[in-house]
Amino acid sequence: MLDAPTTAPAATDARAKKPAVSVVIPAKNAAAYIGEAVESALSQGGVSEVLIVDDGSTDETVAIVRAICDPRLRLMKNDAGGVSAARNLGARNAQGDWLIFLDADDRLRPDAVTTLLTTASTSSQAVLVYGDYNTIDSAGRTIGRRDLLKGRRKPSGNVLERLAGGNFIVNGGIMLIRADAFRASGGFDVALRYCEDWHCWCRLAALGKFAYVPKLLLDYRLHTTNTMSAAVRTPQDFFPAVARVFDDELILGKLPSGAAPRLRQAAEIHLVTYAATQAVRFGRYRDALAYLGMVGRRSPKAMPRSAAKIALSCFGI
Repeated sequence: MLDAPTTAPAATDARAKKPAVSVVIPAKNAAAYIGEAVESALSQGGVSEVLIVDDGSTDETVAIVRAICDPRLRLMKNDAGGVSAARNLGARNAQGDWLIFLDADDRLRPDAVTTLLTTASTSSQAVLVYGDYNTIDSAGRTIGRRDLLKGRRKPSGNVLERLAGGNFIVNGGIMLIRADAFRASGGFDVALRYCEDWHCWCRLAALGKFAYVPKLLLDYRLHTTNTMSAAVRTPQDFFPAVARVFDDELILGKLPSGAAPRLRQAAEIHLVTYAATQAVRFGRYRDALAYLGMVGRRSPKAMPRSAAKIALSCFGI
């Protein structure tokens, strides 16, 4: 259950004092990558603390974290409550002005935090500042080609309507979130298994403005564990989050009158298309075609755009 929504506190001018950033890393059996993730966070300018929330690891994750000597590092236990509960726990204990939710198998690119803070300093009303990411493999080699999309710009300002129609942000490691706004939003809904981040971003967008930085700030790692999970997901796995977003009074109260049905259809199409791109990635071409058919049944006009996204996924875009 989310905390009762409140009004986001008025944003103070980020230039009035040097802001501090808390990096929250939920971790469960992440021994293979946790050291690299922590190092990438500690090497950032502006990071005042890195909170590792262990979610019931049975491997060497905790031992690896304890072996890192840095006074900014804090380790806490979540007792296998799940990734959303782990993130919420870290956020409740964070002392920074801004939060970053970094996954334990990803890594921040050099100067990612400084880049975000620079934009935050000129976007004093923003509750969230975000950039983009590229994908790497288990060995850390770049496999994505999102650098080919340098001309693409994502929205800034009042983004709720656009965001409710589909999650264009994707990963919490590419963003700074104003800590007081995150707490005012109620945090991540622990009842959602998938797309809980999208729901959280929508609630934040209902509270304030976003600012976009057109730079790649995160290496999003694809490896055996997370790809096995992604390989079996279907559109039906994502639909509970759609229902949650469009049953959320905070979100609905900030959407234009009468827009919810149109945006809900757009969100479903977005998620079905995403499921199709994942099916292509894992060689499930028959499933991908079936999902494209689901798009067509919802909106024939949406099929060309969805088909183009599915085709681009073949090239890591």
